[in-house]
Amino acid sequence: MKVAAPQPDISALRESLRRDRGLLEQDFLAQGKAARLLSAHSKLIDHYLRMIWQQLAMPPTHTLIAVGGYGRGELYPKSDIDLLILLDQEPDDALQQQLHELIALLWDIGLEVGHSIRTIAQCLVESGDITVQTNLLEARLLCGNALLFDSLCNKVQQHLDPLAFFTAKLHEQKLRHVRFDDTDFNLEPNLKESPGGLRDLQTVTWISRAAGLGTHWPELAEAGLISKSEARQIARHDALLQTLRTRLHYLARRREDRLLFDFQTSLASQMGIETSLNRRASEHLMQRYYRTKLAVRQFNTIVLQNLHDHLFRVTPPRHALNERFRIIGDLLEIRDEQLFEHTPEAIFELFLILQKNPELTDITATTLRALWRAQFHIDAKFRRDPLNRARFMEILRQPEGVNHALRRMRQYGILGRYLPAFGRIIGQMQHDLFHVYTVDEHILMVVRNLRRFALPKHQQELPLCNKLMGEFARPEVLYIAGLFHDIAKGRGGDHAQLGKKDARLFCSHHQLSRDDSDLIVWLVAQHLTLSAVAQKQDLADPEVIAAFAEQIKNDRYLVALYLLTVADVKGTSPKVWNAWKAKLMEDLFQLTRRYMKEGAATNHLDAIREQAAATLNLYALTPASYQLLWAQLDDSYFLDHEAQEIAWHSRLLAFRANTTTPIVKTRLSRAGTGLQVMVYCPDQRWLFARICAFFSRLNYTIVEAKIHTTQHGYALNSFQIMEVCRSDLNYRDLMHYIEFELTEKIVQGKPVETIASGRMSRQLKHFPIHTKVNLEQDKRGMHILSLIAGDRPGLLARIAQILDRHDLRLHRAKINTLGSRAEDVFWISGQMLDDPVISSAFLNELLEKI
Repeated sequence: MKVAAPQPDISALRESLRRDRGLLEQDFLAQGKAARLLSAHSKLIDHYLRMIWQQLAMPPTHTLIAVGGYGRGELYPKSDIDLLILLDQEPDDALQQQLHELIALLWDIGLEVGHSIRTIAQCLVESGDITVQTNLLEARLLCGNALLFDSLCNKVQQHLDPLAFFTAKLHEQKLRHVRFDDTDFNLEPNLKESPGGLRDLQTVTWISRAAGLGTHWPELAEAGLISKSEARQIARHDALLQTLRTRLHYLARRREDRLLFDFQTSLASQMGIETSLNRRASEHLMQRYYRTKLAVRQFNTIVLQNLHDHLFRVTPPRHALNERFRIIGDLLEIRDEQLFEHTPEAIFELFLILQKNPELTDITATTLRALWRAQFHIDAKFRRDPLNRARFMEILRQPEGVNHALRRMRQYGILGRYLPAFGRIIGQMQHDLFHVYTVDEHILMVVRNLRRFALPKHQQELPLCNKLMGEFARPEVLYIAGLFHDIAKGRGGDHAQLGKKDARLFCSHHQLSRDDSDLIVWLVAQHLTLSAVAQKQDLADPEVIAAFAEQIKNDRYLVALYLLTVADVKGTSPKVWNAWKAKLMEDLFQLTRRYMKEGAATNHLDAIREQAAATLNLYALTPASYQLLWAQLDDSYFLDHEAQEIAWHSRLLAFRANTTTPIVKTRLSRAGTGLQVMVYCPDQRWLFARICAFFSRLNYTIVEAKIHTTQHGYALNSFQIMEVCRSDLNYRDLMHYIEFELTEKIVQGKPVETIASGRMSRQLKHFPIHTKVNLEQDKRGMHILSLIAGDRPGLLARIAQILDRHDLRLHRAKINTLGSRAEDVFWISGQMLDDPVISSAFLNELLEKI
């Protein structure tokens, strides 16, 4: 009779494993050597798996195999333990039960295993999947039938086609790069999957292993794929990525591969990185990471090209382009590997050739390596050379390929060497809660947006920008302004004023005309102005337009500032730009352009009334039908609203000016997305707060509010609503819902409930905004309340309640949300505002409550 194997003590094993892992963590945190930790962790898990396999008396005919990262001996603290249980034949019921008990036990003691149970034949069938084939390539025997393991390895090797494997892995990498492209220079990148991450290094070693050329960097150097110096460099970058990922797992206490804000400060502290005068320790850490990812991407490109040439051994057609360059297939190559050493000026010639020959997709590995070495020849002498300065300007003046050229130059280390100010901001983070890219990536995004404005295929995105860009002479002026507008970030002080000095120097060195130089410098200094006026000031006030126009020298300046501003805001974050901001900026542009052309309109009010009346006439409404309504509306109403908006209100209210029933009507916003909502009813206390609370609970965002009280005591309020989150409703259903439900809320007139503070975003938690409130009086006697705070759900509703409690009348509001940052402006009036003591108490309450 077979004696059953004694059952392992689960509690003792779990405690022993926990203790041993804890010792490894302590050793790593003391020594900081990730490679040693990954190897030691793999060996530790080897020990426990072998012990349990033996204790459960698993059949000797079967084999336990480590695969994946664990198979390669690189087991991260919280990564899954990938196992293959290899059988010599299909399992019967008894073996199935035994294997089930094995896996259950492993989980019970704290081993997070990912497992598969297969025969060799099944492995070969499954290896048609490139992921499975890669895992099998890294298989490592743990215990059991060694002959069966050897047989598997031989069959996998026979089944492996290195050329097909290369093609599949390259395709896999391209798909991954596309998938993570939006987070490439995101402020919370993925250490493993992002371009330039650990997976790019692993892809190289997988293909090299499949080709029989080795799996470690020194082995790749011996095979001639890289130089010994490159092997040492990439080993340092690999070590940094491994260290960051290991520390991240320990800090998160889970498998976390994203460098989230939650952990960046702690990571920097663990690595001994300190805060400097103008930058956080976390920013220094992330800049180190971003520069590593650039190096890894370049290394990945070089080695994959070399591997391709080694494996396929295809000689593509080649022909000489000139005495310095030749074309090989669709790649550009230098004819002399030392070209950039003895002729550095050929560096910019290379980028010009690529621009002028769009059929060339890239440069060869030989050229790329030479370019990487040559970046250090871009010194003060190189920058002073008139030929190099002329060629750089020629690159910016090309009709095609400007964006690609600048990105390649950044990628290969050239742009940061030629423009040292740009080199300092490569990989620099921006913790302002609305930029989601590093400074250098944001700058290149702005240049990209400017280039898109010039391309007919993108004219439907922003037709006005496309038209203006097509008419703009010497567009390189805009590209240079884009390059320098944020180049002084992180230095301390006003980056716009510091940046304009850099821009002035660049223009002088590159012999731009006086007019173009003045425009570039002015654009860098004023690049925030148009956005601030459009989003924070009352565009219905002719004095606002006049004051803004006084800052603009001529129409070329206005067009340039508008184009740069739109490109800048669109380049901050996909979430910051929206149709409403586009409309505000276009409105300011058009109003300013008209003012500069025609001067101040003396009959502005009469013109608005005439335009509104002309629109109403198209609806067969005579002046007599809306005369009663208009008699109750003062001049401020006509100044605050556009003619088409006045006509819409008048059509709805012409015969109901004295109705006692609230009227709530909606229409599609003329901004292109979102809704416009009109509320008309006898004025009541807490009305604005009630409306704000209604939209807040429905997760609708108010971007603008116009509040008017008629001469006979009615509230006529208009709201612009964006970013509607009710995806289960179409616009028609949504409009009906708002009209019915909001009307009911107003009729019921119940007390407004206190709006709870919404959940704080992660960004706001780790990079809090110091709330600021400011109260000032404009020339018309209106008080303007400006507020900057961390945005949370219900913020506007809480502000509305505070205004109502103090009997303050709200006339207009502009609600500007920049990521997790709220920058709101309210035009208010009330007797208490004239008392310095009471108004100070009001501001203190605002600070306390929000």
